[in-house]
Amino acid sequence: MNMQIKILYEDAHIIVCIKPAGVPSQSDKTSDFDMVNRLKNYVYESGEQKEQPFIGVVHRLDRPVEGVMVFAKTKFAAKQLSSQIQQGQFHKRYLAVVTKELPEKLGNQKELLTDYLVKNGRTNLSSITDKENKNAKRAELYYTVKAVKEGCSLVEIELLTGRHHQIRVQMKEHLAGIWGDSKYNKESIKEKEWRQIGLASCYLEFNHPKTNKNISFEYLPQREPFNYF
Repeated sequence: MNMQIKILYEDAHIIVCIKPAGVPSQSDKTSDFDMVNRLKNYVYESGEQKEQPFIGVVHRLDRPVEGVMVFAKTKFAAKQLSSQIQQGQFHKRYLAVVTKELPEKLGNQKELLTDYLVKNGRTNLSSITDKENKNAKRAELYYTVKAVKEGCSLVEIELLTGRHHQIRVQMKEHLAGIWGDSKYNKESIKEKEWRQIGLASCYLEFNHPKTNKNISFEYLPQREPFNYF
């Protein structure tokens, strides 16, 4: 895909940008052009660095998910941002469209979901399991149903942990499958054409790795199915 990356903020230490749906966050077995290599090309072509640029991955988005991400431009920044994530100082919110009307949950009160997830390395799928499972990882998020319309609901999610496919699994188990999710939503598995999943990273907040100043970035997707609301 030959597309221009939307840059929200950039300095000598970090790049904050919008990852398009369908683009890997970093190199994977498909060898498709990923965000790291796109950003390396962007920095190099800007003339900022004559040598191969450093682009550090500190968090990821699933390939079909779009939205705001931050990448480190130095090893120092990568270490500082990773430390914030480990200490719970990295705040992320998402918007999801689930394929069910949830009028009974409509409102501004946040609800907490806590589960234990296990990843199947063979199928690359995650599922809810018992706490006693030695491979289980605790998964927590807050959610708020923001709008309901035409068989769907718009849900805002505050992610507290970053487990494999966490939002997609917890939404399916507790509310409904995410629109266009061909891995976990039974309604979408039958679809033959690839559709952008109704899940986007819409808010990112952290401390700048060099200045320690608190900064935040917001993104509101305008495409289907978000434009239903």
